[in-house]
Parts: sequence; structure tokens; C-alpha cells
Amino acid sequence: MTVISVALLDTIKDTLTLVPFLFLTYVAMEWLERKTEEQSVELLSRIGKFSHVAGAGIGLIPQCGFSAAAASLYSGGVITAGTLIAVFLSTSDEMIPIFLSSLAGASTIGRILAAKFVIALVSGIAVDLIARLVHHRSETKHIHDLCEREHCGCEDEEGGILHSALIHTLKITGFIFVISLALSLMMEVIGKDALASLLTGAPIAGTVAIAVIGLIPNCAASVAISEMYLEGLLTSGQLMSGLLVGAGVGILVLVRTNNKTKENVKVIGTLLLLGIAWGVLIDILGITF
Repeated sequence: MTVISVALLDTIKDTLTLVPFLFLTYVAMEWLERKTEEQSVELLSRIGKFSHVAGAGIGLIPQCGFSAAAASLYSGGVITAGTLIAVFLSTSDEMIPIFLSSLAGASTIGRILAAKFVIALVSGIAVDLIARLVHHRSETKHIHDLCEREHCGCEDEEGGILHSALIHTLKITGFIFVISLALSLMMEVIGKDALASLLTGAPIAGTVAIAVIGLIPNCAASVAISEMYLEGLLTSGQLMSGLLVGAGVGILVLVRTNNKTKENVKVIGTLLLLGIAWGVLIDILGITF
């Protein structure tokens, strides 16, 4: 098979697995908007103190769809930036399948997941706490605003919730497919060995490089990072740095659904800085998995 064929098949498979998560998320959001309207904000604020725990926990499930769902919920004003960061940091993507297939051991996988959960939880709480301390108040967002930007027909009662959710899902799926195909082609052309060679030298520089690679919103990045670690090419800190920022297609969905560019840059920048900082700290402390 040609490079293009491999990239195309992988992209189709990865994209199709996201569709159910995206559709169900938008169905829930549409229902929340139509049935509860303004009361939903009050309801969610009452249970908000548990959102970081839930976000850090659900992100550990090896599936890109949850980060995509969290990005949509954030764009619709349902969850805070701290909760979104918690989901992004804990998202495991393809790490678990890769480690299991290589017989890495349940204890190793367990330690990595436990570390990701704690880091995601602490970081998510810290992000929201800092936002409150500096009296940062972002503009209130509603799923209604997202509907107006996407022209999905949310106001059309005849179409109903399923119709609006389907329009959202199709638009996001198309966007993800195009970008993911381009990224997959790039990974196929560059190759894992070439990426690994870039990491030789200063450990901190390598951690930064891995974090940047991990930030690429495609499952191929997490696969490459996991395999390089298993082959002894990465330190524990570098592995964690790449996995922490590897939010899958959640970043793509965030950029696509949230029209506040500065806000998106802050979220992505915070994610990258946290990934690098935690990775460097892990290596300084000599923590191994």
C-alpha cells in the first residue's frame, strides 16, 4: 500500500470512531439547552466542584472522543476551562493499547494512568482557582451561540434535537477528517526514527520537543511517543510530557467550535506549558514508570 493509502485508511478509521461520541454529545447539549435553558447553568454550578474529578477520570478511558466532547461542552459554556484542561491532560488516546500490545505490564500502565489522573486533577483545579483569583471572567457561552455560528437549524423546532445534533456532528467530522489526513501524511513521510533522532541531546529540549509533537491533534503522535518510550528512546518525563498534551482531536474541535481565538490560544498554551513543566519535574525527581 502507498503512503497515501495507509494515511487515508487510518484517517477514515479514526474519524469514524469519533462520530458516535460527537453525535451523542450534541444530542445531550441540545436537550440541555431546550429543556433546562438558563436553569442548566445554575444546576451545573452546584455540581461544579466535582467536575475536575470527573474530567480527570473520564479522560483516562482510551478514546479520543471524550476530549472532542469536552471541547464542545466548553465551547457551549457547559464546563470550565479548568475542567477542559483536566480532560485534555488525562486523555490517554492510544497509549493503553500500545502498552498492552507490547506486554508492558499492568503495573506500569497503572502508574502512568494514576500520575495522569493526579496531574490532571491538580492542574484543572489550579487553572480555575487562578482564574478566580485574578478575577478573570470569560464571556458567558451557551450552546445557542454555537448553533447560531454553525447555522445548524437549532431554532427550527420542526427539525428537532436530532436534526441539529446531526448537522453539528457532520460539520465537525468533516473538519477533523481533512486536518487528520494531512497530519497522518506528515507522520508517514517524516517517520518515527527521524522524530526520535531529534530528541538526542539535552533532556529539557527533548521534553519540549516531545510536548510539541504530542500537541499534534492526531492519534499517530501518541502512538509514536508510546513506541519510542517502549524502545528506550524517551525518559519517563518526556513520555509524560507528550501524553499529557496529547488531547487527540479535542484541540481541533475546540478551534472549530469556539470562535474566541485568544481564549483558544490561552487554553492550548496552558496545556503545552503544563505538559512541559510536569515532564521536566518528573525527570528531576527521578520518577520512573
